[in-house]
Amino acid sequence: MKMSYFPGCTLKNKALDLDAYARRSAEALGVSLEEIENWQCCGGVFTTAKDEVATKLSSVRALKDALTKNQPLITVCSACHNVIKQTNHAMQTDSEFAAKVNRYMAEETDYLGETQVYHYLEMLRDVVGFDTLKSKVVNPLSGKKIAAYYGCLLLRPNATMQMDDPENPRIIEDFIRAIGAEPVIYANRNECCGGYVTMESPALSKARSNAVIEDAKAAGAEMVITACPLCRYNLMKNGADIPVVYFTELLAEALGVKEDTHE
Repeated sequence: MKMSYFPGCTLKNKALDLDAYARRSAEALGVSLEEIENWQCCGGVFTTAKDEVATKLSSVRALKDALTKNQPLITVCSACHNVIKQTNHAMQTDSEFAAKVNRYMAEETDYLGETQVYHYLEMLRDVVGFDTLKSKVVNPLSGKKIAAYYGCLLLRPNATMQMDDPENPRIIEDFIRAIGAEPVIYANRNECCGGYVTMESPALSKARSNAVIEDAKAAGAEMVITACPLCRYNLMKNGADIPVVYFTELLAEALGVKEDTHE
């Protein structure tokens, strides 16, 4: 099974291991991730202004590239996923915006949101299946109590993202169970870590991060996993005293391919 792959800036620069974990794990599960040639930054954040076209063009190009290959597009960073998924939705539902984008791109065929977009976690759940994932695990993380941290961007806005219940999600908890560990449920798992205000208000960012970590610890968590590189960085930078791990690292460990990620 082949899928077009948008790794995003962070996983191609500061977090190369996390990208390698994603690729090797996918191969172990029978999925070939084909990185889009000449991809560019997704834009970092989805702006809701209809006249803001330029920052969305890289996402549209990636979506259209996947369409030409008749492949779904998979993302692994929750920020990239949010921007690409919202851009795709806008191309599907806002004819005025789509017309502006297509006029700007001036290509032979218009793009109207035809590409199926998956976050890597959705691929595990909806394409591979968590039961199949469980059957492929060779190093189950038995006995580990792990808190899922969703953050802001993976689930919202729900009408567009449509990944899970934004108030009571379970996709990461089901992932944790599939790799043999025990999920820890806590109140702050889908609250903001303060990452987007860290430059403006370091104190607020630290307070939000601390609230997440302390809540997870109080519920019995030994570590936290996330699908957002920014959340991971912010939680760690603000002094998390339990491990904060990207989900692809634990996936690679469970599948027995973690040590094979360095070329």
